[in-house]
Amino acid sequence: MNLLIIRLIIFAVVFFAGLKIYRIYREWKLEQQGDDNGTQHEGGKMVRCTWCKVHVPEQDALRERGEWFCSSDHRDKFLAEHSDDTPDDPKA
Repeated sequence: MNLLIIRLIIFAVVFFAGLKIYRIYREWKLEQQGDDNGTQHEGGKMVRCTWCKVHVPEQDALRERGEWFCSSDHRDKFLAEHSDDTPDDPKA
């Protein structure tokens, strides 16, 4: 009976060690694939709208002055609000 318990414990240890090694290998493989093709996920990278703070896919978002926007309306509102902060005329 004692020999059966010892075998069971050894089997469990070997099984969990193999599972851990497999997980490490899988993470390494996914990192290698990510470096090769440069893709993030199926949906792509998500960016945050500066105006409403909603996350949208990068390919659907608009970029202006280094900021991301979910729509042209939000972009225009943001630019109108912040155009007073930075004067366009350098002589002023």
